[in-house]
Amino acid sequence: MIKCIIIDDEPLAIGVLNSYCEDLGELNVIASFTNPFEAITLLSKEKIDLVFLDIEMPQINGIDFIKSIDNKPHFIFTTAYSQYAAQGFDLNAVDYLVKPIPFVRFIKAINRVKKLMEFDNLSIKGNENVSPSSGNPGSSSNFLFVKSEYESVKINMEDIKYIQGLKDYLKIHTHQPKPILTLLSFKEIQTKLPSEQFMRVHKSFVVNISKIKSIQRSKIVIDDIRIPIGESFKESFLGRLGL
Repeated sequence: MIKCIIIDDEPLAIGVLNSYCEDLGELNVIASFTNPFEAITLLSKEKIDLVFLDIEMPQINGIDFIKSIDNKPHFIFTTAYSQYAAQGFDLNAVDYLVKPIPFVRFIKAINRVKKLMEFDNLSIKGNENVSPSSGNPGSSSNFLFVKSEYESVKINMEDIKYIQGLKDYLKIHTHQPKPILTLLSFKEIQTKLPSEQFMRVHKSFVVNISKIKSIQRSKIVIDDIRIPIGESFKESFLGRLGL
């Protein structure tokens, strides 16, 4: 069963979602709240799989509320306003349901949640040897899962060329033409990467050592891309390569 809560200032909307959850038979609604602040204690104490979250509420809007939560559960925005969809996407919402919500559309959203939860479990198993330190010399996993847009994406370690850090997200560059975007930080991604294969060479770059084509002064060449070597990383990086 998917353990979930509902946060919506409209009791009627809560009733509809409760009814849908009951009809589907795969969700356990353990609580519902018309005031989002009342949900904070529960979210901090219990492991919740899924939150149905309204956006326009008098106390705080759902977007600001989810930004304030640490260790975010999966969440689905439920709102009468379609203009917030882009912001929901940026926050890695599983889905964005516009009221009135058709039951068929609700089922589609829950199927996405189930798929993500399966990926989460695979990711935990695949990275069970990962150390919380920077880099994982004992890791035997050859893949990782990252959340990107509305899904968790499996990435083979060997396919990663380099990772670029931007303001609020990472771009993981692989053999595919389009990079994978994720909201992970460098600290978080490095706990998933084997340290013997990956190394941070700049405040904004981690590289796969096996993909390096050449080193030209203060630049690393991977394919035809030139990646800068930061001054604070230069000595350890070149020493690692015996240079």
